[in-house]
Amino acid sequence: MPKPFMTYDQQIEKLKSKGLTVPDEAAAKETLRQIGYYALITGYKDLFKEPTTRNYRDGTTLDDIITLYHFDEHLRELTLHYLLQIERHIRSSLSYAFCDVFGDEQSAYLNPQNFDGSSTKRQAGIQTLINKHLDFLLTRQTTYTYLEHYKRSHGNVPLWVLVNALSFGSLSKFYALSASKVQTLVSCEFDGIDEQALAMLLDVLTDYRNRCAHGDRLFSYRCSRKDIPDLPLHEKLHLPKRGTTYMQGKRDYFALVIALRYLLPAEEFLDFKRKLNHLIQKAVQENSQLSEAALLGLMGFPANWKKVSSYHKI
Repeated sequence: MPKPFMTYDQQIEKLKSKGLTVPDEAAAKETLRQIGYYALITGYKDLFKEPTTRNYRDGTTLDDIITLYHFDEHLRELTLHYLLQIERHIRSSLSYAFCDVFGDEQSAYLNPQNFDGSSTKRQAGIQTLINKHLDFLLTRQTTYTYLEHYKRSHGNVPLWVLVNALSFGSLSKFYALSASKVQTLVSCEFDGIDEQALAMLLDVLTDYRNRCAHGDRLFSYRCSRKDIPDLPLHEKLHLPKRGTTYMQGKRDYFALVIALRYLLPAEEFLDFKRKLNHLIQKAVQENSQLSEAALLGLMGFPANWKKVSSYHKI
């Protein structure tokens, strides 16, 4: 049954009835007006509730939930900043590699023979990529002025132009379906990453990119049907296993951290790590109910996570 509409005053009363302290009701009403009850409360309340009674733990205030919400908001902003750097790198290296091997006529990337169609599933994926993502941009009017200029003035849109209009998801699919010689040229730009590993990393990064772009809860997110490959850093960090499966750093936020360690330049990763640690420390200091261990656990981080930059990637 759908939940009934509640006024801001009723929303505050509901929170108080569950044991949540609301220090400043006027400020609370303004926060609910700006963020929304569902995005703020439903998205972040679970960490502060007793599992048996489902009421808030003693001493929990609305400010604690707001602090966690803003931590996640800043985490999305930080994450997206560095994902966009990787995205730009992949756009550049993939379009360069493809054009180097097959030329820069648009007919090259519209030709299924210039991809790896080694299975029926891959052949279907190639046709979908070409028809719904590549040719789609060529045959329809778009808002991309550079595409329309090349269509009108040159009658040919090279991949190094078209690639800028592709989503991260389409870019990831393009790489995953590319011929092995193209994949090799791209993957060799990243130490310790082979062709298959890069395809898996980009698939996971696409998932996280979408969560950042859509404002979904990020810090405790787990990819449901994909994970990053086992990499040397998993072993060097002594991440716990269940049988042969790593229990951390595969589909949680720490998996994203490991992926960034492999795909970002060293100085850029260190900059990311410093900013990430600052966000974590600030969130813990400002929250009366949130311990560092609890927050790291929800993010999938091991206690020694800061050593992720101490070990060589290979």
